[in-house]
Amino acid sequence: MKIPFNKPYHSDKAMDYIKQVIDSGNIGGDGYFTSKCKKLLETRLGVKNILLTTSCTHSLELAIKLINIEKDQEVIMPSYTFPSTANSVLVNGGKVVFTEVNHDDLCIDASRIEEKITHRTKAIIVVHYGGNPCDMDKIMGIAHKYGLYVIEDAAQGLFSTYKGRQLGTIGHFGCFSFHETKNVSAGEGGAVTINSDNENLIRRAEYIRQKGTNRIDFNNKSVEFYQWVDIGSSYCPSELLMAYLYSQLENIDDIHSKRLKMFNRYLEILDNIESDKIQYYSKGNKLEAFNAHIFYIIFKKEAYADGFMNILKANDISAYRHFVPLHLSKMGLSLGYKENDFPYERDLYKKLIRLPIYPDMTEEQLIKMERIIKKAINQI
Repeated sequence: MKIPFNKPYHSDKAMDYIKQVIDSGNIGGDGYFTSKCKKLLETRLGVKNILLTTSCTHSLELAIKLINIEKDQEVIMPSYTFPSTANSVLVNGGKVVFTEVNHDDLCIDASRIEEKITHRTKAIIVVHYGGNPCDMDKIMGIAHKYGLYVIEDAAQGLFSTYKGRQLGTIGHFGCFSFHETKNVSAGEGGAVTINSDNENLIRRAEYIRQKGTNRIDFNNKSVEFYQWVDIGSSYCPSELLMAYLYSQLENIDDIHSKRLKMFNRYLEILDNIESDKIQYYSKGNKLEAFNAHIFYIIFKKEAYADGFMNILKANDISAYRHFVPLHLSKMGLSLGYKENDFPYERDLYKKLIRLPIYPDMTEEQLIKMERIIKKAINQI
């Protein structure tokens, strides 16, 4: 019995919705299903303005464009994140400034942000790792003190909350992913929340998203022709993707309840294992809505993590490590960072293992996971 690392949720309505798009003859962007996804997300997140995009990467790029970053202005972010977080700044001419993460939830360490701020700092990008919320009260307080923008990289955080507020709705902008690996998937896709009532900002976001044109004004019949009005790109997803996404969003409660069931089983398994080889494992947040995006174990030594991975692999179980810290990557080193700049992050990625978690995991698979996890931890 093989256990994959991830298996995207499947809705019985997916093919019907995709066929509906094909039969309509309108497979481009901003059609019926884009509108349906937009309205559902705005209602569930409690926001007025959300735009669907082709990826979280593009959502981050769009947000950076909206803050009008100038050459070499700085954006603070954790080193322990995916390259898209940094690329969104670099492709817009900004400068990346890395900082540390907390040891308990792997979110940006809010206590270390202020020391990184200079007169060139423009924004902070926070990453809600694994669906766990960053300390948004403290971060927003710092941002207000220094006049900075806050962009929430909520690629992994859809429908998790911080003090009752949805992640992605607290900062100035929130960016989400609908990649194949996420809880809700379109294969590829994303969204950006614009947490402002500024109509000019919202309209400019629409222009940037539609290749820098005022096509939205044309569609609304407020202009006779649409034209190039801003620097933009092609961030508008196909209706085929949005039809698939809508079939998933309709089932979000079922998806999350099943993922939480898997997460809590892992938690129960680990809680009942006494081992001096484990440094930390996922806890979730019982005080908040939590989307159970990943379950991870951090071992005390790289050798323990290697041994654990090898035993899982030998038993046809797929598990993965996670991000190579950006400061440690080839690009990070080219920006002037050194290997020892962030010692915790330097060692973290070699000791962290993510376990399989997806809605369709069976009881039989969970029983096997429990048996192999216990066996592996005893043998390493």
